[in-house]
Amino acid sequence: MTTENKELDKIKSQNLNKSRSPFISMNTGEKRGKLESEVIYDTDTQIKQTQNRIWKALKRRYQYDSNLEPGQNFLKNYVNSKIPLVILYVDLVGSTNLSMTIPVDKLVTIIRAFTYEMSAAVYRYEGFVLKYVGDAVIAFFPSLSNKYVVCDRAVRCGISMLTIIKNGLNPILNQYDYPDLSAKIGIDEGENIIVQYGQDETSPLDIISYCMSVSAKMTSLTKSNNITIGDDVYVRLHPELRQKFVRVNYSAREWNYVSKRTGELYKLYTLRQ
Repeated sequence: MTTENKELDKIKSQNLNKSRSPFISMNTGEKRGKLESEVIYDTDTQIKQTQNRIWKALKRRYQYDSNLEPGQNFLKNYVNSKIPLVILYVDLVGSTNLSMTIPVDKLVTIIRAFTYEMSAAVYRYEGFVLKYVGDAVIAFFPSLSNKYVVCDRAVRCGISMLTIIKNGLNPILNQYDYPDLSAKIGIDEGENIIVQYGQDETSPLDIISYCMSVSAKMTSLTKSNNITIGDDVYVRLHPELRQKFVRVNYSAREWNYVSKRTGELYKLYTLRQ
């Protein structure tokens, strides 16, 4: 097992025994964790570790290796069924321009660093990585029991991702006169169908849903270094998190998705700048 996979496995195991002080939601009677009692992640340590990894990688002293097995193992339990998930897209911005300004081997290292650090953030917040599509990471957070806590966690994960890029990756890239990285993130919640391609147990699994399409589209509309969330996430956020977002409107040509919950145009919210 490689060093980086050991690090990801450690993150996953640390997430198993997290405890929260629950309270009862006035709206649904559903228990959710207080934002104040969520585990406080040591951001400074994360940033230092990120910087150390990419610095070594650029000097060919470190090899990134991402692992999709945890997410695939989770989905195996729900093949041919529909389950609620929070979907998170994080897309690297400007990779095409990067490919025109830096050597190919360095570009590959930077993309690997980006996908690895984003994956590590997902695991820290108890999610799973579904797959990598080019320079994008698609992740999911199971919301079978408590949508409120999971929506909070997914949004906090997205905020952590932007911090890691800004304060972890970019300062090291700047030392090599490489352009800053930036990302755009889309997050939504809904029912998802779990599909396995092939009859063999090792055949890859994927997620198909309206929620997945909505998440992908909102990510494409998001500005660099920002997060867009759907209304089904927004209404479930802790008030302290909700106040970080503001309603955003697009033209009918840009956005025409309808809310399955209200039957009206689906509302979107973006992180206040």
